[in-house]
Amino acid sequence: MKLATFTHGGMTRIGVVKKSEILDLSEAAPNLPRDMRSFLRAGEVALETAAKATGKTFELAEVQLETPVPNAEKYLAIGLNYGSHLEEVAKLGMTKPEYQIWFNKQVSCLNGPYDDLHLPSVSAELDYECELGVVIGKSCRHVAVEDAANVIAGYTVCNDVSVRDWQMRSPTATLGKSFDTHGPVGPWIVTPDELGDPHDLSISTLVNGETRQSGNTSEMIFNCFEQIAYLSTVMTLEPGDILATGTPAGVGALADPPNFLKSGDVVRVEIEKIGHIENPVIDEPV
Repeated sequence: MKLATFTHGGMTRIGVVKKSEILDLSEAAPNLPRDMRSFLRAGEVALETAAKATGKTFELAEVQLETPVPNAEKYLAIGLNYGSHLEEVAKLGMTKPEYQIWFNKQVSCLNGPYDDLHLPSVSAELDYECELGVVIGKSCRHVAVEDAANVIAGYTVCNDVSVRDWQMRSPTATLGKSFDTHGPVGPWIVTPDELGDPHDLSISTLVNGETRQSGNTSEMIFNCFEQIAYLSTVMTLEPGDILATGTPAGVGALADPPNFLKSGDVVRVEIEKIGHIENPVIDEPV
């Protein structure tokens, strides 16, 4: 099942995507919550109801797809988690981490799957990172690796947009990862039963149609389940929380010469069995 947040006629609600259409759950199942985080918190009963629902649909071309969990409580991302990316950062003296490296992307950066990315007025070092996103489906703490699959609501596409000079100014990387609009996620959440193995998916970034990154989620050093176990040792993960799971080689900052995004570029991130997001780059509005 593909679960999406969408806007039509000035109203934002959730739906189920079926081929080129989206089923409006606000009418097909009016007793369900109207926002994704509340829907996920409602658990298996809500998912089963949504899966069986029938009724009014819209063509996808008629609606605006929003980031799937616009009101997510947490958006966390892991660094240096793909073998090929480690190879390219070796030139900077970085080595394979002993422990997982996590940072916050402030949730105010969340952006729609096809909305504009802002080139900041304070930096020209705007970069992309294609990432598989994990969306948490259950409130959980101290999750064992072997149980982690059971707390996942589904998977989505993330672009961990980065402002490299601001990222390097802080040991936490948070400022350089959290500029407004720099968290495009979507276009929907694919449930685990439809996706299958999250650790064998092709993943890529294209800029103006040119492939910049091309890899596979099998490259992960710490897999999705290990990530959940590690994070849940520290904090309670909540329904709707988003985990970005790492990026393969090919980021613009490590090209020779560096190849940063410019106003007018179009960035497309694709993941097998999920789909793609595509965001135009514009100058930050004054």
